[in-house]
Amino acid sequence: MAFAKDSYWLKSGFYTVLLKSSIMLLGFGGFFFLVRITDKPTFGVWALFLTVTSLIETARNGLIQNAQIKFLTTEPKENHPEIISASFTLNILLTFVSIIILLILGPLLSSRMNAPALQTMLYFYIFTTITLIPYSQFNFIQQGNMDFKGIFFSNVAKNGILFLFIFICFIFKLEVDLLNLVHIQTIGAIVGASVSYFFVRKYFVFAMKVNFQRVLQLFNYGKYVFGTNLSSMLFKSIDQFMIGSMISTASVAVYNTAIRITNLVEIPTLSVAAIVFPKSAQRMATEGISSVKYLYEKSVGVILAVLFPALLFILIFPSFIIRIVAGEAYLDTVPILQVTILYCFFVPFANQFGTILDSIGMPKVNFYVNLFGAVVNVVSNLFFINKFGLIGASYGTLTAYFINFFIVQYILAKKLNVNTLNTFKYARQFYVQGYEVAMNYFSKKKRIKSNG
Repeated sequence: MAFAKDSYWLKSGFYTVLLKSSIMLLGFGGFFFLVRITDKPTFGVWALFLTVTSLIETARNGLIQNAQIKFLTTEPKENHPEIISASFTLNILLTFVSIIILLILGPLLSSRMNAPALQTMLYFYIFTTITLIPYSQFNFIQQGNMDFKGIFFSNVAKNGILFLFIFICFIFKLEVDLLNLVHIQTIGAIVGASVSYFFVRKYFVFAMKVNFQRVLQLFNYGKYVFGTNLSSMLFKSIDQFMIGSMISTASVAVYNTAIRITNLVEIPTLSVAAIVFPKSAQRMATEGISSVKYLYEKSVGVILAVLFPALLFILIFPSFIIRIVAGEAYLDTVPILQVTILYCFFVPFANQFGTILDSIGMPKVNFYVNLFGAVVNVVSNLFFINKFGLIGASYGTLTAYFINFFIVQYILAKKLNVNTLNTFKYARQFYVQGYEVAMNYFSKKKRIKSNG
């Protein structure tokens, strides 16, 4: 039994870390080359486009993903065809809503941000969001069956195509048309869906008749997760929207560079969250609330232990990092990076809070916390940007993270009896165990050498 549990965590952890790392690295790689072949205003428009589309996709997926995974992991296999069909139907309906939103947002944002190209890009993204229906659905089914291998390969295929296109433009010094990048995204989504289908076939059992009661059940479960994801994305992206409308798209490019680096450091947080959700839902049903408390404290502790060295290095050598990542032209990002990197301390607490609450059937609480955080972030960004300019956006968001941290820990203490200090105990334990493993390894190697 213990072996089976360890096997799940090792195998899932391996593919999930690979998945999150590949998404971040391919995205980061695309940024690395794109920032060198475009000017700041052009890259700023691309950053705003990605922010808008990520907001829409993350919100849509939030309404479907966790609900489908929850019911696939807790209901008998004979119900799976009905759940998958209902989820597909919900995905199609939400995509239709997404298209309407894109048609409305296009002219509004392009006018507000003084970026005419943004409207055309958002209109053509409609084709991408349609192709993402099968892509996302196939991946959700695999995650619901706790199989992460196909998700990794399909993501590499989808994101790798865009990266490859940008890399070729960089190598051959080709002029980059932002609209062409949108078209390449569509092609990537089609290829990614094809790869994902190859892996999902063994789980893909589809009921020909849609049970709309089941669709409603998924919607009712997922509506708070949808609101949570939307609020969470607004929390993370409102600063860039406000910079674009209050300052300029060139300033968005500078700020986005710091955020890209910060997001790279957050890979362990996202990886652990993807593994914890299905396992937490399962443990809640079989072992009760105490096991979920342990999962939260342990997972946050491990993430913090992994994050601290990278966080300290970036705080001490920000200029070195910026020169490598974006070049001399972006050295004005250094003071912003020294603030945004501090987000990394608070993110594990917030992300795992959301993961745990969604998995134990308390998405409503998670939604209200994230909504409140988004409102606080808007207010604090408005104040700090007006007072300090571009760097004020990082001050505003850090303030919102700080306030959110105390709210989250208070709720976890009341609901799950979580002790925040235990996370630091597990972080320390991670270092101690790592040191012991290293010492045993070198000691064993030394004995073998002396005996030989």
